[in-house]
Amino acid sequence: MGVCGVFRRRWQRLAIASIVFCMVTFSIVSHRGEQFFTPKQYSEAQSEFSSDTPLIWKHINSSTVRGGAFYIPPEWLSASSPRPTTMIEAARLVSQLTNISNTTHLIENTEIPLVAHQTWKNTHVDTWPDLIRDSVERWMETVMETPMAYFLWNDEGIIEFLEEYEPDFIDHFSALPRMVEKSDIFRIMVCKYIGGVYGDVDTRPLRSPATWIEQTDLAPWRDNETGIVYNSTKPVRAIFGIEADCPPDTDTYWRMGYTNPVQLTQWALASAPGHPALTWFIQKIYGILDEVASHHDGNLTSPEAYEELDYLEPLLFTGPDAITVSMRSWLEDRIGLRWNALTGLHDNGKSKLADDIMILPITGFSPGRGIYGNMGSKPVTHHDARLQHLAQGSWKGFDLRLEFGKICRTFFGMCRDWPKS
Repeated sequence: MGVCGVFRRRWQRLAIASIVFCMVTFSIVSHRGEQFFTPKQYSEAQSEFSSDTPLIWKHINSSTVRGGAFYIPPEWLSASSPRPTTMIEAARLVSQLTNISNTTHLIENTEIPLVAHQTWKNTHVDTWPDLIRDSVERWMETVMETPMAYFLWNDEGIIEFLEEYEPDFIDHFSALPRMVEKSDIFRIMVCKYIGGVYGDVDTRPLRSPATWIEQTDLAPWRDNETGIVYNSTKPVRAIFGIEADCPPDTDTYWRMGYTNPVQLTQWALASAPGHPALTWFIQKIYGILDEVASHHDGNLTSPEAYEELDYLEPLLFTGPDAITVSMRSWLEDRIGLRWNALTGLHDNGKSKLADDIMILPITGFSPGRGIYGNMGSKPVTHHDARLQHLAQGSWKGFDLRLEFGKICRTFFGMCRDWPKS
């Protein structure tokens, strides 16, 4: 058979595999999403939800606060403490209560406040998918057990937050075409200004954040290639976890859909307020948006500007690749770090403190991965596992080209530069 015949048969097989994949995916996607009930079913469901997930029913579904819901541990408040009535008032109060002078309100061995932040479109938990409802309930259980403060920010609350803390960014923010990009940026901003832990609503804490950083995580570590030993004595002021850990001299990482051999996740992160690395990330976003605006007479709201913004790939613009590139450049500039030295493939997945940023191994925020794409991920029951990501992917719509690209990369080693989001 000639070269053309082989090529044609290969693409025929690829097309057939794509069609089968799309049919299965459509079947799954069509059964996801918010739930809708008849009046009788709704009444029965409310009773079930309030008994199965009592904490989110009490503290989130019953919230009358515009912009979301919040919880502040009663033991943190004195009799004279003001009782906040808005998300912003609560955020201000929690910022005061978690000052680094009060170490009981910080994650152990860090300067990161015991505050959890999440985002979702509303506080009506009876409309949430089961997975998200169960996951947020687990977060609330952890919040109560720790104890720690908790914020669920909805779309309105995010805008109010920006009006209070970053008003110059509102026009830029409003011009973004996708909610996922807005969420990506907000999680960095809320950690920059309030501090604490951010976790997607499809994550579940496996350990209280208060215990995420232990003395053993602070131990010196060695770059396996250069021999340089890193022995930072600075307090931990930011925490990131690895989501991809692949040999850099192979095609494994990009065939799996990653853009970096060692790539950070963004479904969970933590920071002390005011960390300059987060400011660094936000400045890069400003720079990209200002550049787009410059192509359109400084106007980000024009149809042409929207089209250019829509062309940007979320994973590269605001997502895991963007945060990886920002933290890599920050640490290279600060301490000359060779980024791929953070791999856990040569030391059984050790935590690594670089300057004041703790990089957790893949098991930290991505435990329990299967045989394919394991990359050193240990079971969810392992002590190194802090949080589990259940990969709801609620922001993603079905896109035939993206799914075709996955198959093309994974099975045929082609389509490397096709969009991934």
